Amino acid sequence: MKAHEIDYKLYGDDMQFVQIELDPNETVIAEAGALMYMDYPIQMETIFGDGSSNDSSGGFMGKLMGAGKRIVTGESLFMTAFTNGGAGKRSAYFAAPYPGKIVPLDLNEHGNKIICQKDAFLCCAKGVGIGVEFQKKIGVGFFGGEGFIMQKLEGDGMAFIHACGAIIERELHAGEKLKIDTGCLVALEKTVDYDIEMVKGIKSAFFGGEGLFFATVTGPGKVWLQSLPFSRLADRIYKNAPAAGGHRKGEGSLLGALGGLLDGDNF
Repeated sequence: MKAHEIDYKLYGDDMQFVQIELDPNETVIAEAGALMYMDYPIQMETIFGDGSSNDSSGGFMGKLMGAGKRIVTGESLFMTAFTNGGAGKRSAYFAAPYPGKIVPLDLNEHGNKIICQKDAFLCCAKGVGIGVEFQKKIGVGFFGGEGFIMQKLEGDGMAFIHACGAIIERELHAGEKLKIDTGCLVALEKTVDYDIEMVKGIKSAFFGGEGLFFATVTGPGKVWLQSLPFSRLADRIYKNAPAAGGHRKGEGSLLGALGGLLDGDNF
């Protein structure tokens, strides 16, 4: 199934949203809850799976299996299809769930497949397949954390992913290698080799503050990295949230300062 040819425009800087322009009978598929607003008479329908031919070819069971894959990635069982039922062009608008950037990806330009973190997908043209990419290597399987179960976007249409903080696109040459915090890797092309590498040295592993494992990517191909993993942002907010009494735990006291030094908050 050839994906619908949708047009788009990005708005904003650190709190972005994307306008998807639909011709009559064109459809965009989005995560549940991603809609900002839409023109009339665009019709909204909740669907199993991603609405691609991969789900429809097997009838109800095919759709059920497609939806079941999304449960593995921690996403909602359902997705939402937005179809332009009018006579002229109409637009639907989708917003990222946290501060950062929206990355438009024409899958035709990336070998018809992109592998991304399981919570990175925002929306896509109807016909793009959204599935699960299991990393087969043992190291990735046992220690990959955020990177073990990833999503794959396949097809010949437009897809949109979002990242937290600033984002950088790196083109890796054959054999070129990067070591990345597992939460900072957003997406990669299918030609890029992905693995997990343990931090060397006892002191670095336990006192370095960077975790026990790196994601390692080896070219050729493109990778997309984010400066602020959402898990890191959420952890900082939690640590600095007011206690029940209205003040941060230990705030303004000698014990609070010492505690901050010991757990690294003051560095």
